[in-house]
Amino acid sequence: MSPTFEKRVRRSLRAIGPAIPPVSAAEALRAGFGAFAGLAVAGLFILSPQADLELGLYLIAPFGASAVLLFAVPNSPLAQPWSAIVGNTIAALVGVTICLNIPDPALRIALAVGFTVALIGFARAVHPPAGAVAMTAAMNPEAIAELGYWFALMPVALGTFVLVAAATAYAHLTGRRYPFRQFDEEHAQGTTDHPPLERLGLTEEELTGILQRYRQSLNLGVEDLARLIGAAELQAATHRTEPLTAADIMSRDLVTVGLDTPLSEVADLFRRHGFTSLPVVAEEDRYLGVIFQINLIRRAREDALRLDRGLGAAMVRLLGEGYATPVKAGDIMSVAAPKATPATQAGALLPMLAQGDCDAVPVLSKGRLEGIVTRTDVIAALARRTLAA
Repeated sequence: MSPTFEKRVRRSLRAIGPAIPPVSAAEALRAGFGAFAGLAVAGLFILSPQADLELGLYLIAPFGASAVLLFAVPNSPLAQPWSAIVGNTIAALVGVTICLNIPDPALRIALAVGFTVALIGFARAVHPPAGAVAMTAAMNPEAIAELGYWFALMPVALGTFVLVAAATAYAHLTGRRYPFRQFDEEHAQGTTDHPPLERLGLTEEELTGILQRYRQSLNLGVEDLARLIGAAELQAATHRTEPLTAADIMSRDLVTVGLDTPLSEVADLFRRHGFTSLPVVAEEDRYLGVIFQINLIRRAREDALRLDRGLGAAMVRLLGEGYATPVKAGDIMSVAAPKATPATQAGALLPMLAQGDCDAVPVLSKGRLEGIVTRTDVIAALARRTLAA
């Protein structure tokens, strides 16, 4: 076998191989259980596996394809509520119209799918299962003769809406986000400013132009493109910051608090030292969590019943005056904050600290707190590295 032919064979084999990155077992199981739950809810409480030609409340095969998109790739533009509900409904309307007017089966199916693809493109509601919805209508003239355009409402529109609602609830319960974010929606800080990871200096129009230029509008949303570009820039930065590690830049002489430390003492430590974070530890420096200043502010805002005296009054009440059970450090600490080890590369700390709520990253060794890396530590280290270069 010649080297040229061998290269062509290898290239051909790669071309027909998997095109998506590996999926973790946990994510695959999460998606599978979500699809099961969504279809089970629809089948048990709203739609029926058996065709009901009077009410039209029955499950159709395209719902299985919709479930794959909604639960396995919820970030895809093809899986968003507009695409799913509008796309499937348009397909049903087209399928019914063609079925009622075209007697030839082969022509009926081809026209139904063809018109559906064109119309959902115009409506910006591309949803691949819509083709199967149109095909289902075109292949079942007896059922369509009974249901007519009612088929587009029930089961199609109603069933798709149920799946979208189930996907939204399931994503919330499993820590995902669905529907995906729009480029100009309000963010965690209550403003339309993008988080630092996505603040690229590119407008929505420019990002949309990139997607259109590379024909990726159906595969990726503008918001996700901004996130990917930001993540790629940070990853590239890790190449420039290595081999700095967390151990090289972390603060080691730490002020810590315990679970039972009163919040008045926590606030006093913040004021006295000018910290933005305080680790919470148990015996032998065993790490339990971290308190950020934002935790204090949020707790004060939640617990304030009267705002006539401003946030200061709320904070005073929070710190113990009038409380039957004083609030303690363990009540407001964050346990889900990012963590690092002494060997963590400094570049890997950048995306952790770029998130709005994370002011510092605890550095742990076998569960014990060894130090903490703040945004200031990273900025100072990068500044020194830049000046040295």
